[in-house]
Order: sequence, then C-alpha cells, then structure tokens
Amino acid sequence: MHLMNILVPLGVCVVLPVLIVWLVTRVRKNETDRKAEIMIKAIEAGTPVDPTVFNNNKKKSVKKDLLEKFNGACITSLMGLGFLILKLTGIKIGFQGDFLVLGAVVMIAVGIGLFVSYFVGKKMLAKEIELEEKNLSEQK
Repeated sequence: MHLMNILVPLGVCVVLPVLIVWLVTRVRKNETDRKAEIMIKAIEAGTPVDPTVFNNNKKKSVKKDLLEKFNGACITSLMGLGFLILKLTGIKIGFQGDFLVLGAVVMIAVGIGLFVSYFVGKKMLAKEIELEEKNLSEQK
C-alpha cells in the first residue's frame, strides 16, 4: 500500500504530462510529414503548389476562446467541489487525507482563476466579440 501512495501521484504528476506532450508532438509531426509528402509528389508531378499548406493559423474566434475558458472553469471548479464533498462525507477512494484536500483546493483555485479570466476577458473584449458577430452575420 505504501508503494501505491508513491507511484500513483508520481504517475499522475510526471508520467501523464510527459505522455500528453509526446502524443501531441507526434500528431503534429505526422501531420507535417504527410503534408511534406504531398508537396514532394506535387513538385515531382509538376503541378502548382500552394505555399500556404504549412500555415497553421487556425484562428479561433474571441467568443469561442472565452467559452473554452468558461468551460474549463466549470469543470475544474466542480471537480474540486466534488473532491471536497468526498472528503467531508468520508467516502473512501484511492486518495485520502491531505492529498485529496490539496487537490480539491488547487482545482477550485484554478477554476476561480479561469472564471476571473473569463469575466474580465468578456468585459474587455466586448467590442471585438460584437465585431466578429457582425462580420459573421454579414457573411451569411
């Protein structure tokens, strides 16, 4: 049991982030390699090549970015509250004691930070959001 108390937090805090970064990097590299193969074949065939193929300027709208922050704020805050409720009710799960409370407090703090970022961003970027909505309605 003592070994599990060491391995689980180590796996969650070290191995999981490393795996996520590795996976994202691998996906991006594969995408670039596929585009490069297509470009090489197009050049060999003598067809015109679009130079903007490698541009990854997928610009999100301001409103969508703010909504993603709001979504993250809701998720992290509710998870933190859930952990606190588990601790207060005494329901036994894999993590107990101070680690569970610390995780709950950290998640609630991150959630509050994202809520603040959302509301401040919504107030500061109101004109940009209005302009984007106007441009979208004109395109239709």
